Amino acid sequence: MFRRRQPPATPVQADEPALPNRLSPRSPSEAIKPTAAPPPPFRPKRRRGGLVGTISGLLTLSVVLAIGVMIGLSVFQRQTREPGPLQTDKVVVIPSRSGTSEIAEALTREGVISHTGVFELAARLSGKALKAGEYPFKAHASLAEVIDVLSAGRQVQHALTFPEGLTSEQIVGRLNEDDVLVGDINEIPPEGSLLPDTYKYERGATRQQIVNLMRAKQREVLNQIWARRNADVPVKTPAEMVTLASIVEKETGRADERPRVAGVFVNRLNKRMKLQSDPTIVYGLVGGRGTLGRGIQRSEIERATPYNTYVIEGLPPGPIANPGRAALEAVANPSRTKDLFFVADGTGGHAFAETLEAHARNVARWRQVERSRQTPAAPDAGAVDKAEPPVESAAGGKASAYAPGGANFALGAGPDGSGQKSKAFDASEGTRLDPLRNRTFDLNSAKTVPVLKQP
Repeated sequence: MFRRRQPPATPVQADEPALPNRLSPRSPSEAIKPTAAPPPPFRPKRRRGGLVGTISGLLTLSVVLAIGVMIGLSVFQRQTREPGPLQTDKVVVIPSRSGTSEIAEALTREGVISHTGVFELAARLSGKALKAGEYPFKAHASLAEVIDVLSAGRQVQHALTFPEGLTSEQIVGRLNEDDVLVGDINEIPPEGSLLPDTYKYERGATRQQIVNLMRAKQREVLNQIWARRNADVPVKTPAEMVTLASIVEKETGRADERPRVAGVFVNRLNKRMKLQSDPTIVYGLVGGRGTLGRGIQRSEIERATPYNTYVIEGLPPGPIANPGRAALEAVANPSRTKDLFFVADGTGGHAFAETLEAHARNVARWRQVERSRQTPAAPDAGAVDKAEPPVESAAGGKASAYAPGGANFALGAGPDGSGQKSKAFDASEGTRLDPLRNRTFDLNSAKTVPVLKQP
């Protein structure tokens, strides 16, 4: 019979106890004891890639730098808004073509800022272009305020006033005397082509620019006034209106009298009477200089010049000065009166008259005023400062509308019939007796020329 083969027995290690038979009962001393879990398998650490580490480091550095920049900017902005070292308001001239460094040095020298480096940095960070010029800085102006002033170009505004009645040569003389303006004037502008007014400009502006501006303003104003003129006024062109306005301008400095004085000359033109305006005599003698500096001589009254309206008929060939807006308006729309004469009344104004007889009475009153003002000093044999202006008889048909110094004058006999003539009458522009020195100028602005005092 066959025997069943037994599987080979598993060898037992000598140092390990034989496992008990699962089927055999355990003894109490052989209870199951917990065994430790086997350790995890060993895994080597992986190194981070080079790119990832670089990015991480850069991000960290960027955050740190950003925080630092924010703190720095906050401190810097606070510093630019702190009050500056300037103790009082001050005007500083920044030369042309100055760079940021040159501007910073100039401001440091003038005490406007303390540190050039901080200013340069603030200016560059602002992104604003700094401009040369003449600038006013307030006391304790901060860096930010200084930069705003320089970038906005808010320069000091200078003003130059030209009173009405100046000749073009006199206006050019005033421009040449101004040391803020630069450059030369190409030529003397035509008489009557400039509009007297107050003109503002910045340091570095040229004299020719002011002349060009005055000419442009005159054309603009003249065109406006000519368009709304009274059609009955006997002037045919704008140029003639300027000529008559220049005579009115030299006759009176009172704004309220200009239309009435213009009416006198309009009435004379309509009646074909000579204007007999003494400023035209002066202009015929001295031209653009505008002042005679003494009384007019008898021979000069009778001397024929293109401008002497005691000799010529109608208007002179051109203006005798540069009239202002008010004088132009007065000629364009004169007062509607029958006045043919006027004479100073002793109060700064004039007395007007329609007839020669009434005019003679006004002249007599003016003589009394003049006598009360005369000094005991002996008069000059060739000219007098203030003459008693005689009036011609009605038969003569001559009577002036005006005499320099405020007195009327007419060729011919005195009102007493004596026939005695005055040697001269006052046309002393530029002297202490010059009435233009004490006139009030209407410049169509809030500011007026101050009244000058006699020396």
